[in-house]
Amino acid sequence: MNTSKRYKLIACEIMFREVCFCASMCKNIIDISFMPKGLHDVGDVKMLEKLQSEMDSVDVQKYDAILLCYGLCNNGIKGLHSTLPLIVPKAHDCITLLLGSRDKYNNYFRDNPGTFYKSPGWIERDVNPNENEQSVTSQLGMNKTYQEYVEQYGEENAEYLMETLGNWFNNYSKIAYIDTKTGNFEYYKELAKQQANERKWEYEEVEGNTNLIFRLLNGEWENEDFLIVPPNNRIEPTYTEDIVSYAPIT
Repeated sequence: MNTSKRYKLIACEIMFREVCFCASMCKNIIDISFMPKGLHDVGDVKMLEKLQSEMDSVDVQKYDAILLCYGLCNNGIKGLHSTLPLIVPKAHDCITLLLGSRDKYNNYFRDNPGTFYKSPGWIERDVNPNENEQSVTSQLGMNKTYQEYVEQYGEENAEYLMETLGNWFNNYSKIAYIDTKTGNFEYYKELAKQQANERKWEYEEVEGNTNLIFRLLNGEWENEDFLIVPPNNRIEPTYTEDIVSYAPIT
């Protein structure tokens, strides 16, 4: 007797390789929609609109549930809802999914402040938010060249703006490359190491794990790592260790 379920998975393309690997190994039938990495750059409201639109297009007669391969992602999934059961990992962002557990994420985050994370997907799918007209940086006018700032604000203000807008790099001192073993990518490791050297940052390779993604696809949800959102309820952040919960749609 076939006990397989059919699930619709909506995932960030950052995890393309890891998701495809897990889908090939799990017992269920998984139909996948990959969403562009650029959704992280447009702000939570627009990100929610794009994800909800994708979710609303799902044929509810065809699937047993919708799986969401996203973390809370700066409230980008806050408010998502469906007429099907909706399953979401209890994760702050995709780094938890790539590392394989909240505990590993919390421990590494605590012991390694100022870390900029890389993975095969982050390297392959990386885009400059300044090239996206809908990104927050573009909407705020933060995508201009030095000469454009000079023409608009004068030379002294332009120098100040360039210095200030570039200071976000000062919050980081390390690059961690997450290796989930979904391919042998020595070139990507060397590229991440080179970027760290150019910025005079530390470099470390961290062992990743696809366990959390696999259990999401395999239907292993009856534990503290996943939230099962009943039909016609919406995802809500908890601002606690659980990260996400749900509430009725009103």
